Amino acid sequence: MTRATVTTIAVVALIGLMAALAPRTTRSAQEQVIRMTAKKFEYSPNEITVKKGVPVVLEITSLDRDHGFKLREFGVRADVKSGATTRVRIVPNKTGRFPFQCDVFCGSGHEDMSGELVVVD
Repeated sequence: MTRATVTTIAVVALIGLMAALAPRTTRSAQEQVIRMTAKKFEYSPNEITVKKGVPVVLEITSLDRDHGFKLREFGVRADVKSGATTRVRIVPNKTGRFPFQCDVFCGSGHEDMSGELVVVD
């Protein structure tokens, strides 16, 4: 290889390294992450307060069995598998109090498995 080729390869590698290490402002860096658990017959926390327009990722982990998560007002529906974490992304575009609930039958008491998303300005 010629000296020019080696220099070019080194410069390209250095630029790639600098780009990889540079601080970034990305969409995911701006998301608020809220960790939740689901178990018979509750979500924890069961009330979540977020800001209008700020993207939110709910990380819901099932501690016992399969559950569901439904937030009708924002068109959100997800399966929450036993022992797994499900990521649900929401961008709340209106203020108010919005109920969410388990929509996978999980036994007697299932009908009480619910919570509320509170969206503020």
